[in-house]
Amino acid sequence: MKPDIHPDYIEATVKCSCGNTYVTHSTKSDLHVELCNECHPFFTGKQKLVDSGGRVERFQRRYGARKGKAKAPAATTQD
Repeated sequence: MKPDIHPDYIEATVKCSCGNTYVTHSTKSDLHVELCNECHPFFTGKQKLVDSGGRVERFQRRYGARKGKAKAPAATTQD
């Protein structure tokens, strides 16, 4: 392996937009993130469940009717 081609692996401070900070290791000394384990809805239990009911019916209304329709026959040229 070639010497001196890898960046330094140093201690890094991670700052979240919610104000939470913690220390880890990275090639950069300062990291800024939008979400962390303290404010992410999945980890806090405040996750909203998206009601996906009616999606299949909506798809059937839009595209289900096309199943029975046949395509127009290709135009033939006569000489």
